[in-house]
Amino acid sequence: MRTPLYAPLVFTLAVASPLRSTVESSTYDYIVVGGGAGGLVVANRLSETNATVLVIEAGGSGYDNPNVTAPDGYGRALNTALDWSYPTVAQKDGSVHAMHAGKVLGGSTAINGMSFTRAEASQIDAWEQIGNEGWNWQNLWQYYLKSEHYQPPGLEQIQGGAAYDASFHGEKGNLRVGYPSAQAIDDFLAPLNASYQELGIPYSEDVSGGAMRGFNVFPMMVDVEENIRSDAARAYYFPFQSRSNLDVLYDTSVNRIIWGEDDSEGNTVATGVEASGPNATASTFHATKEIIVAAGALKSPAILELSGIGNSDILSKVNVTSKVHLPGVGENLIDQINNGIYYATPNNKTYKGLANYVSYPNVTDIYGAEAAAALASSVRDALPALAAEIAAQNNNATNASTLLGLLQVQHSLLFNAQVPIAEILHVPAQHFGSEYWGTLPFARGNIHITSSDPNTPTAINPKYFMFDFDLEVQVGVAKFFRRLFATGELSKIAGEELQPGTAIVADSASNDVWADWVKDSWRPNFHVMSTAIMMPREMGGVVSERLRVYGTKNVRVVDASVAPFQVCGHLTSTIYAIAERASDLIKEDAGVY
Repeated sequence: MRTPLYAPLVFTLAVASPLRSTVESSTYDYIVVGGGAGGLVVANRLSETNATVLVIEAGGSGYDNPNVTAPDGYGRALNTALDWSYPTVAQKDGSVHAMHAGKVLGGSTAINGMSFTRAEASQIDAWEQIGNEGWNWQNLWQYYLKSEHYQPPGLEQIQGGAAYDASFHGEKGNLRVGYPSAQAIDDFLAPLNASYQELGIPYSEDVSGGAMRGFNVFPMMVDVEENIRSDAARAYYFPFQSRSNLDVLYDTSVNRIIWGEDDSEGNTVATGVEASGPNATASTFHATKEIIVAAGALKSPAILELSGIGNSDILSKVNVTSKVHLPGVGENLIDQINNGIYYATPNNKTYKGLANYVSYPNVTDIYGAEAAAALASSVRDALPALAAEIAAQNNNATNASTLLGLLQVQHSLLFNAQVPIAEILHVPAQHFGSEYWGTLPFARGNIHITSSDPNTPTAINPKYFMFDFDLEVQVGVAKFFRRLFATGELSKIAGEELQPGTAIVADSASNDVWADWVKDSWRPNFHVMSTAIMMPREMGGVVSERLRVYGTKNVRVVDASVAPFQVCGHLTSTIYAIAERASDLIKEDAGVY
């Protein structure tokens, strides 16, 4: 058993786990900043070779923490030491929100809801459409499968609605995906499905194959046999921690990247990182090959800026010396808006078990063909003004003309390709609870450092409700929801609407009344992405299609920061696929396979 050391200072780290790592050197081939989904996949795959790899993780191991491990424990870790709980700046309505992200080995995969859904094929194809060669559904598909170890449902889980298409799933991957032992078996599923079908939304056996529209009972990231969460640490690190060339340093934050001399082509060369352990003393770790920044969409851009990579005007204001003027760093932040609607259960019945019921309606499902066409036209007409507003707030990191093109790609996905416009989750318990969100919001925010001190909070501004369409979607889905619960079999078992309730929003209420309720009851969805966007540099991109930070020789970003557009499914499965592909790209560039 290895003793954890903090090199070169050599002191014991407190790790909340019987599983320990050793940091026996201050020099490695690769340093991975952040032990979340992206970072641990890359660390695992690189350490399959003879390369030495160090993962630096700000949190602890979480190995035996029930707030991490319990499949039915979602929410327990929020606002604890396992959660960064980053504060936003005040939003349009004056509200300030905590942005939840995992501060533990495994990152947000250790504290999220464990939902396993992917994306629409056309959404991934759009990444290549904007200039990222090789990033399309066909190429990424093999990595979706590579990461997954699907566990087929048993008879009891099938009775709870579990179904699947085996061709959509991997069998030999690290990440265990399946249906928990506490899978719900209840009398809510059948009427819910029937009422959706009456409204024209079909049952979908499996939404993991690139076509997501429909009602589905989705799997989760759980180890079915052990009845435990399958997070990135359990999938990609703990079973491999005995590798002599793979080290993890817990409870240690990377402050900045350290630079050497530029190469002959003028690219900035990273030589290591400065990091601070539990006693706040800074030490240096050296990398002979590459630095992989994988600290998440709310941390990676800050590390880049603290290292001198970003908009030089922003950096100069906080006394950070600019190494690479890259104004796209921290821009293009995208998150979704979440609202909840609840109905009473029959005779106040309490439903037990984990009910993984989801629907993915498209714009026509929500509005009807005629209204959807009118909405498409009005949104299209409003996009030039939105593009100009985004360009003004990001100091033309991406100019208005380019932004308009990007927004038009998203418009086409919603209104032409008809990808799902919303996700609706149903969770029956003490009441028929549901949460929903628009999948592809048009608002674009940003995140930037406010000081050269890495301990000073960043300014996170998601710009929720920046664009009227994002609010309109929340209203449209809420009205659809009320129709759903008044339809067919579901109407026979649903009791009183508890939220918002007809006393707050009458059946005859105008869209303005619905909008007031949405704005009074919303929260962030914590699916943040695109803050180190993969896109050509001249368009405002931060990383190339090989995920290398522009202007550097040997720094890459591998996490949700790089994804150019939101996806309809939960982001985690796509991050795993991105990281699996990134690992192959890094190996290819190193001449190691």
